[in-house]
Amino acid sequence: MSSTLPLFLDCDPGIDDAIALAYLCCQDDVDVVGIAASGGNVATAQVVENTRGWLSLAGRSDIPVHAGHNLPLARQVLQMDPQASETAAGEAVEYADLTHGETGRGYARLPASSTPVSSATAAQAWVDAAHAHPGQLLGVVIGPATNLALALEIDPDLPSLFKRLFIMGGAFNYRGNTHPTTEWNVTFDPESTAQVLAAFDRTNQKVGLAQLPVIAPIEATEAVEMTPERLTTILDGASADAADDRWQSALAELAEALRFYFEFHESDGLGYLAHIHDPFVLACALSWARQDTTTSSGTEPEGSDSDAREPSAPVPVRGAAGALPWASTLWAPVDVELTGTLTRGETVADWLGRWGRPVNAEIIRAIDAPAFLDHLSTTLMKGPPA
Repeated sequence: MSSTLPLFLDCDPGIDDAIALAYLCCQDDVDVVGIAASGGNVATAQVVENTRGWLSLAGRSDIPVHAGHNLPLARQVLQMDPQASETAAGEAVEYADLTHGETGRGYARLPASSTPVSSATAAQAWVDAAHAHPGQLLGVVIGPATNLALALEIDPDLPSLFKRLFIMGGAFNYRGNTHPTTEWNVTFDPESTAQVLAAFDRTNQKVGLAQLPVIAPIEATEAVEMTPERLTTILDGASADAADDRWQSALAELAEALRFYFEFHESDGLGYLAHIHDPFVLACALSWARQDTTTSSGTEPEGSDSDAREPSAPVPVRGAAGALPWASTLWAPVDVELTGTLTRGETVADWLGRWGRPVNAEIIRAIDAPAFLDHLSTTLMKGPPA
């Protein structure tokens, strides 16, 4: 396997996360430096087991899995605050078990992994990965941003070491899938998303980043719909292509997870289908990295990470169109509402320039879902490289 793209993935499996993990296992040019298993769809301990189970099914127990923090940032602060009431500090964290099942894997049954969880925390693993691959690391967050925010507390200069950061989350001028105006990943830990965006913005203002973060919100990713018909095509195609027994077993469990996901979406009035947000964001990030023709900062002398970044790209203009695989995008200043009694966790883009702030993100506005789904189907039918 030729590993040319170092990647660090932060996820919270979760059924669409599981599809993203399966897609990742099918890539032959990606060095998965590590995976952070972050609480979100279900509690952190369960997310860790789910991540290890899906990787074990696919034969990739070699990928290091790092346990994330048990609580979102605001709850961490509350727990340490001596003035906080016991009731407030002890309130149960809300998870998305109605969407993904109590275990976060629907009806799927996963093996127990024999590989131990890494001793490095998810936050420290983010830092270590960026320093090990200065200017080359592709960071992809498809769960809450808790551990990346904690990593930035360890090393505030971390953004200058990334090739680029891709985030699945948010809802811009759109109905939410959690509260009326909010998306789940950001709702679970809005402070973390706000802190990550602010940290990358500060670094960009200070030294200039080669690439600003990408945000893929639900008004775009909801277009990526898995259907029973397409799932059947994938399963039949893998069988016809004589995929090995291990991969066919992995796909069979994915199908069981998706059966639960179909039922949830139907109960939510959306039809017997599933919005699979996460695999698109991962695939978009990898495809972008492969197409990127700018000079890699990886040409710095080996072991150097102090100035391992490319010269900053031209400053994007608010409202201008960007360019990403399978997507149309717009540049804008972005922030997260943290105090609104009705809108806490809402992502806000200043489309009209009222804040007077510089652009800090490329926002995916629409997706060519049929083209991407065809690519996803072909990839999963082919399976991992031999």
